[in-house]
Amino acid sequence: MTACLDDLTTAGTVASGHTNPDDWAGLSAAATRNPSGVPGIQVDGYFPDTSTSNTDNGWNHDAQFVIRLPERWNGKLVVTGAPGTRRQYANDVLISDWVLAQGYAFASTDKGNDGATFYDDGSTPGGSIREWNRRVTQLTRATKAVVRQRYGRAPRRTYMVGISNGGYLTRWQLENRSGLYDGGVDWEGTLFRAAGPNLLTYLPTALRRYPAYAATGDPAAHRAMIAAGFAPGSEFLWPYHYSYYWDLTQRVYREELDPTYDGALKAGTPFCPAGTGEAGCDADYRYASRPAAVHDAVRSVQLTGHLGRPLITLHGTLDALLPIRTDSDVYDRLVDRAGAGRLHRYYRIAGGNHVDGLYDTYPDRLRPILPCERTAFTDLTRWVERGVRPPRDATYPRPTAGDLVNSCRL
Repeated sequence: MTACLDDLTTAGTVASGHTNPDDWAGLSAAATRNPSGVPGIQVDGYFPDTSTSNTDNGWNHDAQFVIRLPERWNGKLVVTGAPGTRRQYANDVLISDWVLAQGYAFASTDKGNDGATFYDDGSTPGGSIREWNRRVTQLTRATKAVVRQRYGRAPRRTYMVGISNGGYLTRWQLENRSGLYDGGVDWEGTLFRAAGPNLLTYLPTALRRYPAYAATGDPAAHRAMIAAGFAPGSEFLWPYHYSYYWDLTQRVYREELDPTYDGALKAGTPFCPAGTGEAGCDADYRYASRPAAVHDAVRSVQLTGHLGRPLITLHGTLDALLPIRTDSDVYDRLVDRAGAGRLHRYYRIAGGNHVDGLYDTYPDRLRPILPCERTAFTDLTRWVERGVRPPRDATYPRPTAGDLVNSCRL
């Protein structure tokens, strides 16, 4: 399905029905400024697939994608995949609007399965996540062909950018399909490691120990949370994450990677209390003691650090869903051990958390990461195209003044 639009950015596509605001709700701070007025062509479509949870465009068909081709093209392409279990329009405000205004063609995929039951696509353990990587590769190749058809030549540069699961996709593509890309920006990418850490090694601790900390301030429970990887100073974010993120994330990813744990149940019992003896309770989950097949499933989607193209990683120090100590700190060490440190820059953003939308609730304590991602992307292109090396790895303090929502110096 193609459409010639006066404006490919969300300023135009919301009104014309060529995006879905539900896909990107809550991901950005309310005061985020985005460009508009970019005419061009939008292509919506899907690849053959058997899962049907994505209802965008009335197709009831997963493996959906969107490609945007600006009228004034700069000769380059940006590819991304949806964060979390969202759909193909999830990056419209965070990535698409901004890169389109600079002349980039843009493509995004729903990763081939979406929603809270993404695991239920009939594949073997880990198969839904493996499909994410396959769909990004598929879309990148297809978009290059579309670009050549539209402009008469292939893109001279192709970049991969993503947040959360999209950051994982960026890491994986630059490790395993690096010939398709010139570089990437990874914003708090999810880390899967068979030997740990991974989501299943620390989220059960949060489900077991947070209720006691919330009820009484139990020091032992607090120490357990910190030992699991959650950052000191992030405690004010824990109630929200317990209510909306930790339980659901643990259950659905555990179902994807370890479906036998809860027998015939699908993704266990929500907010199952620890220590009650209930079979398949995710608060009692112990990844280290699970069968080898579970670790093999994680191994099939794990990251290694063997980068083949330049990558800039950003991660907030107060991330309470993917704690920085169990994620990007670890990934940076993996890259160094793999001998690819010269291709990697790692920036820790003090006060950053997992979604910029929470800045509106805690403007005195948090900092949006989006403006830092935009600065990092500019630095990446200079690195790739002009040989200007970005700043060394660093932790950037939260500014005490200025427009935190729309500016960031690295």
